[in-house]
Amino acid sequence: MQHLSQLLDEPLAHHPEQLAARGIDGDFSYAALDRAADGVARGLAARALRPDEPVVIRIGNRALDLAGFLGIWRARGVAVPIHRTAPERAARALIARSGARFTIEAGDVLASEADRPAPERPLLHGAAFIIFTSGTTGAPKGVVLRHRAFAAKLATIDRVFPFGEATRTLLVLQLTFSFGQWVSLLTLYRGGVLTLHEKFDAERVLAALAEERLNRIGIVPTMMRAVLPRLATATIARDGIQRLFMAGGEPMAESLARAWGAALPSAALADIYGLTETSTCDFHLLPGDQALHSGTIGMPMPEVAFAIDEGELQIKTPFIMAGYLDAPELTAAAFRGDYFKTGDLADLTTAGRVKLVGRAKELILRGGNKVSPLEVERTFLDHPDVAEALATGVDDARLGETIHLLIVPRADRAPTPERLRQWAADRLERYKLPDVIHFGTEIPLGRTGKADRAALRARLSADRA
Repeated sequence: MQHLSQLLDEPLAHHPEQLAARGIDGDFSYAALDRAADGVARGLAARALRPDEPVVIRIGNRALDLAGFLGIWRARGVAVPIHRTAPERAARALIARSGARFTIEAGDVLASEADRPAPERPLLHGAAFIIFTSGTTGAPKGVVLRHRAFAAKLATIDRVFPFGEATRTLLVLQLTFSFGQWVSLLTLYRGGVLTLHEKFDAERVLAALAEERLNRIGIVPTMMRAVLPRLATATIARDGIQRLFMAGGEPMAESLARAWGAALPSAALADIYGLTETSTCDFHLLPGDQALHSGTIGMPMPEVAFAIDEGELQIKTPFIMAGYLDAPELTAAAFRGDYFKTGDLADLTTAGRVKLVGRAKELILRGGNKVSPLEVERTFLDHPDVAEALATGVDDARLGETIHLLIVPRADRAPTPERLRQWAADRLERYKLPDVIHFGTEIPLGRTGKADRAALRARLSADRA
């Protein structure tokens, strides 16, 4: 399997009328997706799309978005997913950076702003995606992923988490997110059925679990924390379904894994760690390892090697990106030899599992001490009154930065900053205790559904201005 446009060939040949995907735009059989993809490919060919030319696709988590990907690839273009709700100025900036002349939206081919093809870029030869990162540490980077690497990674993931014709996948992750992309493509590649939600809603997820025979759910821990309080009163279809929740996108607290297992003992939970640059899913903690190794990201996937150099997790993989779009110096700086520098700080446990301890660029520098916001959050998430927690640093004239913690209390609980600090005093060194504790009804989320630490920092900094 070398080209992602070949993914659907086998299921189309064997059961074209079988349901493939259902979303806000209706139900689509494999044959219907095939026809829609051909329409996109023909529309791009009629407009003289060049091989390896970028094409923007405005994502709404519709079934037709998948047809858009496939149509772009059949026309030998490169898919550039941008969410349809992205601020228009930001979207225009990304379109300009990609050099795209055409945009796909809901299966239609539209004109973009560019009136002529961008100069040929060797980096895009054989590329499937340009995925712009969220940009929480600066301007978004355009990650170029080639067909060969991404297709091979799908086959590798399928060896560890087998999909098949009986797979019924719920997608609440956005298709702008590489995690959402591989979950969706692997479901269709193996002839399964994909249910897409246009955005995450905890009540709607529970309704889907009650009404549909879903057995694969991709989710991030922030979403799990939103669903967890509702599980006690939820009706969930059983009927012998072997349901697997695949969690990734951000670190999973041990307390969350324990609570989830207690609330859903009949379901399996796998923890997945990966980066867009490495075609995602680099480490996995299998359901059977949760009891012994919860709080770690487990072991590397087949063909993936790792090193921890000066505290930073680094990965060597054949599924690596081609590079960052139009940024050779940034690409070179991302590697140490053959190893990609993840920017994640990690330790190796005595059992040989990798445990994340923070992000190098997110460390809070308080009074000369380096504090991991992840460590602070994990500590407070163990408190019985705390449903969600998000920590960040805010500039301070005296200490450099102070530690701010946003707490979402559990229902019917009313913790106070004083009681929380007193409880944490036996669990954290004094300099790691939050200087300010805020309370709210929710934590800020990015477009992929992950907790957005940068947004919290910006909001708190603006409040102090």
